[in-house]
Amino acid sequence: MDRKTKRLLLLVISCSFSGVILGGTAGWAESKMCLNASTVTSDCITQSSWQRTIQGMSTGLLAGAGAAFGAAWNVRHEN
Repeated sequence: MDRKTKRLLLLVISCSFSGVILGGTAGWAESKMCLNASTVTSDCITQSSWQRTIQGMSTGLLAGAGAAFGAAWNVRHEN
């Protein structure tokens, strides 16, 4: 692998990892807030906190990878 490919891979991995952490935390917090609300909806009851956390993590993974590729694309076309 050449140097540019390694940098792109490192950027995608680090942004994806950050997205997984942030998305998982947001999903977990959303599930806890939903269950502690004064009116509990059927969506809170049917979906467990683990499902919301994993859903948030997968969304964060895709968002992080997309952001990394978008940033790399932007830098490539500026040069």
